[in-house]
Amino acid sequence: MRLAGAQVLQVVVAAGMLYANYLAIPASNTKLTHFDTLIVLGQPPKPDGTLAPELRERVLEGVREYKAGVAAHVIMTGGPTHNNLVEAHAMKVFAEAQGVPAEAIVEEGQALDTIQNIYFSEKLMEERGWKSAEVVSSPSHLPRTALILQHYDFAWRTHASRWPVEFSAADVATHFRGEAKGCWTLTHTGFKKNKWLPGS
Repeated sequence: MRLAGAQVLQVVVAAGMLYANYLAIPASNTKLTHFDTLIVLGQPPKPDGTLAPELRERVLEGVREYKAGVAAHVIMTGGPTHNNLVEAHAMKVFAEAQGVPAEAIVEEGQALDTIQNIYFSEKLMEERGWKSAEVVSSPSHLPRTALILQHYDFAWRTHASRWPVEFSAADVATHFRGEAKGCWTLTHTGFKKNKWLPGS
């Protein structure tokens, strides 16, 4: 069925509002360029323990930022979400293979979602007296991550990894579309009460 002109206009306007809202979410609360730690957000590894393409790119970006001197420490965060493999450990193993010293990496192996990623990472920061973090994740994931980070007082900025070469343009568009819809809901209705999210 073909849409009438007025319907097409409504769809275009709605999409424009959706993405304008998504792109307007602040990417940082600081002008710092060097941080106490990086926080690399996890995803489930493959059943054999190797990293899925999107997770691989997140860790590789964390490695690049570490080697560029953005931070002297890296928190790899992610627990056993969709299988019995702890994301943080698989991420650490891969980062070490890329030349990051084991002593520079902190494993956070409890988190089961993004809210918990930040919650448990902040606890590790507090234990070590760290006051700032650059948070690394996939480009589409960062605005929602920023909405979570706004509940915390430490200095932060988000930083995008690259998209995997395995992803098509349609794959990327699907990721952005889903996250934009989710962020619209969060910015208009807020987060549901969650013991892992301060102030929710």
